[in-house]
Amino acid sequence: MSRPAHRRPEYQKINKDLFVLTYGALVAQLCKDYEKDEDVNKYLDKMGYGIGTRLIEDFLARSCVRRCHSYSEITDIIAQVAFKMYLGITPSVTCNNASRNEFSLILDKNPLVEFVEELPAGRSSLCYCNLLCGVIRGALEMVHLSADVSFLQDRLKGDKVTEIGITFLKKLDEKKYRRKK
Repeated sequence: MSRPAHRRPEYQKINKDLFVLTYGALVAQLCKDYEKDEDVNKYLDKMGYGIGTRLIEDFLARSCVRRCHSYSEITDIIAQVAFKMYLGITPSVTCNNASRNEFSLILDKNPLVEFVEELPAGRSSLCYCNLLCGVIRGALEMVHLSADVSFLQDRLKGDKVTEIGITFLKKLDEKKYRRKK
């Protein structure tokens, strides 16, 4: 018995490659549409946030993860399950402070920049993969966690690693987000 076509690894690779190329075209178009890198960065974050708020339902349904009891557990799930599920990579996780609410995801490989050699000329403050920050922030907000998510280091900018910082700010009031009957 063979697996359905949509689950074959070669189709997943094609889908990932198509996404990466499409993402590159999106960023290139945004660079044409907006003069300032900050505007492109905000747009990518906002777009990612929208994706994250929708993606969390798919993630929870497909991953069968249980309720987490610490920020450390949540960050491990993001790295080991979510990144693996959607991007095919597993970043390493480091805790950055004694109060255990600041973490870094270290990406050895970043699939979004697979076909990118360098940032466009004159775009040194462009955060090319800012979509990922928005996705993480949006998904966390949907499970009632407020977080600041940003790139701390980026290989596209000459850093040795690509590092996404997550600072958990507070647990949000669940009543505010419940649907009205």
